Amino acid sequence: MNLPQTYRIAILGATGAVGTEILKILEHRNFPIADLKLLASPRSAGQTMSFAGEALTVEAVSADAFENVDIVLASAGGSISKTWVESITRSGALLVDNSSAFRMDPQVPLVVPEVNPDAASLHRGTIANPNCTTILMAMAVWPLHQVQPVRRIVVSTYQSASGAGARAMEELKTQARSILDGEEPKPEILPYPLAFNLFPHNSPLDESGYCEEEMKMVNETRKIFGAGDLKVTATCVRVPVLRAHSEAINLEFDSPFAVEAAREILEASPGVKLVENWQTNYFPMPIDATGRDEVLVGRIRQDLSNPLALDLWLCGDQIRKGAALNAVQIAELLVSRNLVKPTALEV
Repeated sequence: MNLPQTYRIAILGATGAVGTEILKILEHRNFPIADLKLLASPRSAGQTMSFAGEALTVEAVSADAFENVDIVLASAGGSISKTWVESITRSGALLVDNSSAFRMDPQVPLVVPEVNPDAASLHRGTIANPNCTTILMAMAVWPLHQVQPVRRIVVSTYQSASGAGARAMEELKTQARSILDGEEPKPEILPYPLAFNLFPHNSPLDESGYCEEEMKMVNETRKIFGAGDLKVTATCVRVPVLRAHSEAINLEFDSPFAVEAAREILEASPGVKLVENWQTNYFPMPIDATGRDEVLVGRIRQDLSNPLALDLWLCGDQIRKGAALNAVQIAELLVSRNLVKPTALEV
């Protein structure tokens, strides 16, 4: 009897916040796995992690670790991905990378499966996962853009501690306790205290005054949408929320876009959930988006200052759809389109 095709998977950065979430999502979505390797730095080697009721031991990453692997789901940082990409490619595995290392490489597809799935077929061994804020925005904007092209996007983000990793989340908790105990909060992971505070995103600034995080949203959105001249401006802010990012988005079109039509489009869009209760002033909140796969969208309204523009608000789990889930969905897309050679088991 022939069993369904199964795949040999490696998670690079398995013990990090996103790697841990990838492991959970692979199990939850019943990804067809023949073998699963958990790879991390030598200091994490030897740890055990649970998958489908089995305890798996984390291995130290090495060139040999990628042998007999079909797909590598990497979330260990750009420098790590650059270090190991040749070994991964040489072994014949396909890399789905969650870092910024290859996103703007013209030979590497940048994919959100609900937006530009066909780009995945153009891969040369590597597919990039977009930045978390870009993914969340694309999920809400693309369905509208398909009906009536967007001319300009103005976005402000409210980014949780989870975007800086598990240690930043713990630092936020510690700082909150310190402040409530009357003590001075001590920043170590982030440059300034985040508890009961907020500050512009701490990524490097360029000569124009935009930070790296903001330019990711500009450049990645253009690449994903296939619109190199799309006008995008972003202001990214770190806020004292543990998990799930929020975004306020203003969209300008060439002609008026009816609010009710926008609601109907987004309500029918995969991966999006419309959350609006105007009577109780209830709209998407990070606490509701945490742990969910959908991007919550609401407060869709006419821009009073511009008859060609709409305003909307969204919240999405940065670790799930903003990172781990999107990577697993890319792997599922590759499998469904036979874009990766599988391991076929027979009994």
